[in-house]
Amino acid sequence: MTAHDCDAGLEPDALAALERIAGTDVLLVALDFDGTLSLLQKEPMKARMLPQARAAVDALAALPRTVVALVSGRTIEDLAVISEHGDDSPIDMAGSHGAEFFIAGERIAVAEDDPDAVDLRDELRARAERELADLDGVWVEPKTYGFGVHTRGASDGDAALALETADAIVAERAPEWRRRTGHSIVEYSFRQEGKDAALRVLRERLSATAVLFAGDDTTDEDALASLRGDDLGIRVGEGDTAAAVRVPDAATLSSALAVLARLRAAATA
Repeated sequence: MTAHDCDAGLEPDALAALERIAGTDVLLVALDFDGTLSLLQKEPMKARMLPQARAAVDALAALPRTVVALVSGRTIEDLAVISEHGDDSPIDMAGSHGAEFFIAGERIAVAEDDPDAVDLRDELRARAERELADLDGVWVEPKTYGFGVHTRGASDGDAALALETADAIVAERAPEWRRRTGHSIVEYSFRQEGKDAALRVLRERLSATAVLFAGDDTTDEDALASLRGDDLGIRVGEGDTAAAVRVPDAATLSSALAVLARLRAAATA
């Protein structure tokens, strides 16, 4: 460990954990995006990686036997936009909480769409848009397998009314849909996959010997709880977590990823 690493704002246990995982044979670095690599935004499509996060991610992706994957609740299309993911990018993507993937330049869906489920998605999304249209600071985000209700710009009263309304809409017609809560958003989906499923798919395709996963929200806890002996989970920010390491914010996570890139470069040289 270099003096530069020790100045990265990381606790000694975090540095030791990074040093341990850096030496694994095949490393998967799987990362949530919003609030983890980027700051949270009132307008979600304006999110972009912090410059130091971009540098660390690119450095990791360029290393031997090291794969970086973005694992998000966003659709693949939206995730590609906010991560500025080009067709030639070496970074893989898992969208919709692990129901769709873009791996090594190939779009992969976990299962074929059910036409009836898609029709119901469109019906309930349109109804939510109509019934929430007059609530300031509330908007409905189309999702591949459902929709999300954002309340970050709303008053407490309007936010509560929006979620009560959306819950009632889904409960009436699709009570089996999965409901997820996040930072000022509730998502409804006819697919049940979580980010733990995304990690399982990525791990198996790569034959990864260890996985690092970092996330900042309750939707990331499925993935963090699924990690095993040689893996490393990092929680960004506050909240109950299954992660072994916690960092206070996205900037500190960027520093941790930069440290990992230097350690991994030495281990794979």
